[in-house]
Amino acid sequence: MKTKLLGLAFFGIASLGLTGCVVNVGDGESGWDSNAAWEKTQEKNRNNLAKISLGMSKDQVTTLMGTADFNEAYIQQDKEVYVLFYRTQRTHGDGKTTKDECTPVVIRNNAVVGWGQMAYSKI
Repeated sequence: MKTKLLGLAFFGIASLGLTGCVVNVGDGESGWDSNAAWEKTQEKNRNNLAKISLGMSKDQVTTLMGTADFNEAYIQQDKEVYVLFYRTQRTHGDGKTTKDECTPVVIRNNAVVGWGQMAYSKI
């Protein structure tokens, strides 16, 4: 009986001591909110896409838009073609960005020739 009481008292005291323990993962200062992050990225990309104009260079686009989520590059009729994909809408709730959630920006011979699915389908 004494052993059971001692054991119970030990667990009682130990549990009181552990109630203030907290496990912190991360720095707590990054402000990361997964929902807000993709929404902010999409909004920023949509706002910046409105500032793109035909004839802009690839460097001007990447300065304005930042690093593309996806990109493609190839030669077509002796001209360099770059397609930069920027996330602009959410299609899947899986936390991963896919090309169907992006708007393509088409650059031919270092000049923007169009953006969006219509421009992408014509290359």
